[in-house]
Amino acid sequence: MEQRKLGTQGLTVSAIGYGAMGTATGYGPSDDTQSIAAIRRAHDLGVTHFDTAEMYGWGEGEKLLGHALAPIRGEVTIATKFGFTPAFGANSRPGHIREVVDNSLRNLSVDSIDLLYQHVADPEVPVEEVVGVMKEFVDAGKVKYLGLSNTDPDSIRRAHAVHPISALQFEYSLFAPRDAEPFFPVLEELGIGFVAYSPLARGFLSGAVQPRDQYSPDDFRQHLAWWKPDNYETNIAIADELTEFADGKGVTLAQLALAWLLAQKDYTVPIPGSRNADRVTQNTAAADLVLTAEDLARIAEIAPHGGLGGRQS
Repeated sequence: MEQRKLGTQGLTVSAIGYGAMGTATGYGPSDDTQSIAAIRRAHDLGVTHFDTAEMYGWGEGEKLLGHALAPIRGEVTIATKFGFTPAFGANSRPGHIREVVDNSLRNLSVDSIDLLYQHVADPEVPVEEVVGVMKEFVDAGKVKYLGLSNTDPDSIRRAHAVHPISALQFEYSLFAPRDAEPFFPVLEELGIGFVAYSPLARGFLSGAVQPRDQYSPDDFRQHLAWWKPDNYETNIAIADELTEFADGKGVTLAQLALAWLLAQKDYTVPIPGSRNADRVTQNTAAADLVLTAEDLARIAEIAPHGGLGGRQS
């Protein structure tokens, strides 16, 4: 698979990565055996970058990913994140960062974390202080590269002045283009890569979307505006038209959506997640799909403003 650089500090990863959130939380019941099989299938197909977080099962997701990747640890890069509380508040106090990162190292069963992110900005702790603590782990050899997630362009600039930031992680998809694009100028100025989470719009572009009432009560999609009754049918119509276009090219909707992301910037790495090995196979094949200028123009006609309702509730 094509390799892409995240930042200018030396981090190189597969063009498509793997997001492990769904193996532990957010998208209904999961099966660890199936999740491990999906993770290993991704690696077999050339995926070398795997993303998790403390928040994904509060350590359980990290343990599962660490177990799945243990036989091939030297062939992959692993990213994890700190900064949320169980009530989904922010906590990036220095003592908490140190505790969480040490726990993550144990959960993942690794000597070092390849890419460590602050998961969400903490208004109570200046980003300079946060990155200063993250840098301690780099200096100690326990973390290799640093990243930020769910932040703003000014914070990226301030963080980068303390220690080089290799990657920004933010939601980006055909259904959510507008929130991510304002970051591109500062990323290009500072030489920072972009990791796109929820690249299939929380599953709306997976080809297997269902109405909200078909998901479990604790599924994150219960609270997302794309699934609100007033928006759902409009978004289904957009997805159907994209699917028809994808069919004409002999690809799936998910493959079209991922190829669209890869075509936007050469420093963008989408991290789709699936607990199904066959879907992982389909997703990974998007790395070989090249969209023409005419293809991109047609996609822009179908979904000029993304999905109706925005990416938040």
